[in-house]
Amino acid sequence: MDLEKHPQKPVVSAEPAGIRASDADRDRIADILREALAEGRLDAEEHAERIDSVYRAKTVGELEPLVRDLPAAGDGARPVGAAAASPAASAASSRGYGYGPEGPATAAENLVAVFSSSTRKGRWRVGGRTNAFALFGNVEIDLTEALFGQRTSVINATSIFGNVEVRVPENISLRGNGAGVFGNFEVVTLEAPDGEAPVVVVNGFSVFGNVEAKPKRGKRIADLHDRLRKHLG
Repeated sequence: MDLEKHPQKPVVSAEPAGIRASDADRDRIADILREALAEGRLDAEEHAERIDSVYRAKTVGELEPLVRDLPAAGDGARPVGAAAASPAASAASSRGYGYGPEGPATAAENLVAVFSSSTRKGRWRVGGRTNAFALFGNVEIDLTEALFGQRTSVINATSIFGNVEVRVPENISLRGNGAGVFGNFEVVTLEAPDGEAPVVVVNGFSVFGNVEAKPKRGKRIADLHDRLRKHLG
C-alpha cells in the first residue's frame, strides 16, 4: 500500500505525548478497542486489560501504545470476499438490544456513596462509562432491566470500607479486572452465546471493602427486549 496515498488516521490527540489525557481522548481509544473486540482482533482478556489501562492513563502518551497495532475506529478491513452488512441488517441486529447509533462521547455517569447509599436500577439507558465510588457506603448498579446505548459498557468501581454491587442479566458478557487490598474484588465472568449481546466490563479495586459483579438469576436481557418490541410493534 502506498502510505502517501493512504495515510494512517491518527487515533489519539495530536497534542504532545506528555499532555494530560481528557475524557474524550480515553473514550476515543475505548471505541477503537470495542471495535477491535467485535472484529476478533482482540480476545476478551486482551480487551479487558487494555480497557483497564485506558481509564488509568494520565497522559496522551500512555494511550497511544494501546491502539498502535489496531486500525482507527471505522477503518477495520473486512475479510476478502465478505459483503458489507446493509444498514437495514445492522439496524435489525442492534435493535434487539436497544443499541443506538454511535454518537459523540458523553460524560461518564457518577454514582457516589459516602456514609450513604446510591442505587441505579429499573428502566434506564446505560452509557459507555459509569464510575462508582463507595466510602463507608453502598452503591448498587442493577442492569437487569436497562437499555444499552452501545455494545460495550465499562464500570469503574472503587470501594473503600464500602460496597459496590453490580447485577447483570444472565445472557450478556461480563468481564472484569481489579484487586482487593484487605477486601474483595469478584467478577463472575460470563460469555454470551449471542455475539451481538452487550458486554459489561467492571474494573477497579477495593480497600477494606467489597466490589462484586455477577448475574441475577432468572433475568435475561433478550426476554425484556422481546417484550418491548412486541409492545412497540
